[in-house]
Order: sequence, then C-alpha cells, then structure tokens
Amino acid sequence: MTISSLASFAIFDPSASFALEKKTASAGAATTDFSSVLAALGQQTAVDVKAGESVAAAGLQGRASTQEVVQAVSKAELSLQAALAVRDKAVSAYQELTRMTI
Repeated sequence: MTISSLASFAIFDPSASFALEKKTASAGAATTDFSSVLAALGQQTAVDVKAGESVAAAGLQGRASTQEVVQAVSKAELSLQAALAVRDKAVSAYQELTRMTI
C-alpha cells in the first residue's frame, strides 16, 4: 500500500474539520505534536463510530439503504481498528521503555 492510496481511507482525511497543527509562537511555523495527532485520531474515531451507529439505527427504521449502513459500519470499524492499532503500539513502546535498564 502506498502513501497515495491512504487518501481513500476515512482515517487519513486531510480535509478533516479538526486541526492537527499548532502555530509556534517563536518562528510562526506550523508543527504537529504527537498529542494533537492522538487527540484528533480519538475524536475522528468517536465521530465515525457515532455516525455508524446512527446510520445503522436509520437502516433498522427503513430510512437508510443497506449499502449506506454497510459503508458507515465499515468506516467505523476501520477507524476503530486503526485507533486500537495505535493504542497497542503505544502500550508496546511504553512496556519496552520500562524494561530498559538505566
């Protein structure tokens, strides 16, 4: 999978409504810190899961087609899997750091 193909995934949406960049006061340059990226990932995952739930409920009431339900639930599942993968890597890195001798 190439970087350009990541744009097709909802988790990698450069036009997302949340801002990942913070302006530094000294240089005025845009930087992205790790906590902002994690916060944005968590927010987008929550939005995707809530959207999937609401479309699924609309599908049960007959207000959404089967295709819309499947797409929304798949997007929510993909977002959740990505968030869990990031969490697992962060926990693994923390455990590795705690095993290091000083």
